This record gives sequence, structure tokens and C-alpha cells, in this order.
Amino acid sequence: MSAEPISWEAAVVWLRNQPDQAELVRACFYDDPLRDAAERYYASTEWQAVRALAGSRRGTALDLGAGRGISSYALARDGWRVSALEPDPSNVVGAGAIRALAQEANLDIRVEQKWGESLPYPDATFDLVHGRQVLHHARDLKQLCREAARVLKPGGLFIATREHVISRKEDLPEFLASHPLHKMYGGENAYLLDEYLDAIRGGGLTLSKVFNPYQSDINLFPKTTMDLKKELARHLHLPAFMVPDFLLRRLGEKNDTPGRLYTFVGRKHG
Repeated sequence: MSAEPISWEAAVVWLRNQPDQAELVRACFYDDPLRDAAERYYASTEWQAVRALAGSRRGTALDLGAGRGISSYALARDGWRVSALEPDPSNVVGAGAIRALAQEANLDIRVEQKWGESLPYPDATFDLVHGRQVLHHARDLKQLCREAARVLKPGGLFIATREHVISRKEDLPEFLASHPLHKMYGGENAYLLDEYLDAIRGGGLTLSKVFNPYQSDINLFPKTTMDLKKELARHLHLPAFMVPDFLLRRLGEKNDTPGRLYTFVGRKHG
């Protein structure tokens, strides 16, 4: 990392200006026009898998660390009444971008420029708390999870997607060195799997699903579980439909790559 890190906005703008990074920019939904990127996310296999986790329920949703608003957009398009929490004011990657997107799409998305460790909402406000690539950015992971549980209604759903996991603390420097933007803005992080589990459960949530890197289209995007099954099928000389889900689970459990992605799903009881 440089001695004087630049802002997240400046890092993303730099990435967008690199001709050889166009594919990564699109995969991360950093491209403009923002509404086109948001609509592409809404149609993605990643969002389809998130939607399946949410089921048919609708109501109030909090999008934690909403970034430039692609998941807030998707939630609102699906009929949720959305509050987007994003401390960065940026018109490119932050609250300003969300407000502009909501206005252009005529969607009712209420934006708050606050940090997740101190949520500006009363207890039991939301039916869903959703965060895409948010927990690993927490300044205080346990406090963030406590706040997420606090603002959930009893029976409310918690979904945290694409969270970076390391197996050992010593693996963190390797992950940070591999991240294309960390050396520029210095804001990336990853936690041990047990740290996530302890923080979520300790916050007052009951975990119902934990998806490892190969178990869900959420973590695999832009690839899918079917893509992975087809790759395995070629090695095993089998048709893809004969590759069982438990094999993906076992392979994901053996994955030791620093920064690999996990997704967590839980509920608030009481």
C-alpha cells in the first residue's frame, strides 16, 4: 500500500480507466451508466440466488454498506421498501450515486450516510437486513452484527453475501497483496470463518445457511454452480447432472485460498 492512500472513488475511477481491466470493472458493476450496471446486476445469477434466499416475503429492507446502490436497486425492483446505508458521499461509488440511481429509476430508496456500527434506526424496524461485501469492511465486526440484529424484527432475515475469509491470520497479507485496489486505497480486509460465525451468532442471530465458495451462484459469480459442475464433469467423464451438490460442498471446504468468498444467512428470533 502506498504511503498516502487515495479515496475509494479515486481507486475505482483509476480501475475504470485501465483498458485491460474492462472485464473486471463490469464483473464488479463499477461501469457506467450506473442504471445499466444495476439492471445487469438485477438480471444476474448472483441476484437470482439472493432473491431465492429471501423467498416471497416483502416488507422493509436495510441495505448495509450499499456502495453505489446496485443491491438497493434490486431490492426495490423486487418490491421491498428500501433504506440504503452508505457512509461514503461519492457520486460515483457512494450515497450520491444511490440517490441519482433512485431518482432516475423512480424508486423509493431512502439513503443514510452513516456507519453500520451505529445504525440510525429504532429497534425492530426491518424485515430484512442485507449486505453485499460489507462485513469484512467492518471497523467492529461484533458491533456491526449486534446493530444488524437490533434493527431486525423478530423473525427477520439477515443475508450477508460474498464475505472474504482467511484460514489463518498470517494469510491476510497475501490476500491484501492480491487485491487489485487495496494497495491504492487501503480499505480491504478479511476475517477467519469462526470470527464471522461468532459475531453473527453473538449479535443475536441464528444462522440457517453458510455457503462456502463453491456452494452458491452468489459466491461464484460471474460463474455458476453449473459451470463448476461442468468443469468437474469433464474431469470425471460424467454428465454434469451427475455431479452431486455434496461434492461442491466438500471441495469448497478444502479451498484454502486467502480471501475466498462465503455467504451467511440467518434469522432473528424472539
